[in-house]
Amino acid sequence: MSATVKPTAQVDDRATLGDGTTVWELAQVRENATLGEQCIVGRGAYIGSGVQIGHRVKIQNHALVYEPAQVADGVFIGPAAVLTNDEFPRAVAPDGMLKSGADWTPVGVTIEEGASIGARAVCVAPVTVGAWALVAAGAVVTKDVPPHALVVGVPARRIAWVGRAGKPLTDQGDGTFTCPETGEAYREVDGRLEPA
Repeated sequence: MSATVKPTAQVDDRATLGDGTTVWELAQVRENATLGEQCIVGRGAYIGSGVQIGHRVKIQNHALVYEPAQVADGVFIGPAAVLTNDEFPRAVAPDGMLKSGADWTPVGVTIEEGASIGARAVCVAPVTVGAWALVAAGAVVTKDVPPHALVVGVPARRIAWVGRAGKPLTDQGDGTFTCPETGEAYREVDGRLEPA
């Protein structure tokens, strides 16, 4: 098995694509980016130089993943979502001269295993989205998201917990939660969720 790159996609020769990965039309994968096995990079998506992406990751149409992002296994990045990399963006320096790559230090977004970033959501670096968390469509993430959190809004705030299936957990009323699909049980401890 090998990777599939559609004719209008641009994949730099120094990028690494795992077996079974597909890069669709008009997508761009920059130099030294690494994608694991069975990934999908949608039409018009952008993967920055040196970005590290795990296995079985779906990056939907027109999503922008700027370096130095780190994306773990099983992550979903929705259509037109953006992972930024500049805390203080400016086109020009204070003297009015066009900034170059040497004039700033990129900072990254980290997305942990199984997390999902909804359509048109923005993760403002540097932030970490915890494992199995769910960032709602259109949310703007400006601070770290704990594992299993469902966050919505601008700025994003937690409104519920979600399980590995992505569905909101049922509050049992005693500090424990269960997944309506899998039956997995969790408990909330100090504002974080852990297996019960």
